[in-house]
Amino acid sequence: MKKNGRTPRAGAGFDSAKLDAIVARAHKEADQRMRGYREQSLRLHPHVCARCGREFTAANLHELTVHHKDHNHDNNPPDGSNWENLCLYCHDWEHQKYSYAVKGAGAGFGLTKAAATPEATHNPFAGLKDALKTRSDT
Repeated sequence: MKKNGRTPRAGAGFDSAKLDAIVARAHKEADQRMRGYREQSLRLHPHVCARCGREFTAANLHELTVHHKDHNHDNNPPDGSNWENLCLYCHDWEHQKYSYAVKGAGAGFGLTKAAATPEATHNPFAGLKDALKTRSDT
């Protein structure tokens, strides 16, 4: 939105009510999306963690999460083929694994072949012996 041919600075003419409405709508839509595929996944799949095998009852079902296998939360096929039910711990691990693989930090978590770790070449104590020798000579 340009005024007088100029782009307004960030914060200039800031409408916090409009921003609050946008954020609230985004949260509501995300909650509705999540509620929809979570309910579908709980109907389709057993109430068991697909990784560790932990079983869930009505009392602790809130600890069972729906994981998107391809990490795309917009890919929600009605047959549930992109979902798996995971406990909180296994779900957290899956996302940790994925973030390391995407960042390229190690990636030795079973998603890709572990990259060779380069040998360290820096020696912080390289000149210590000579420095100590010089000090003891004085």
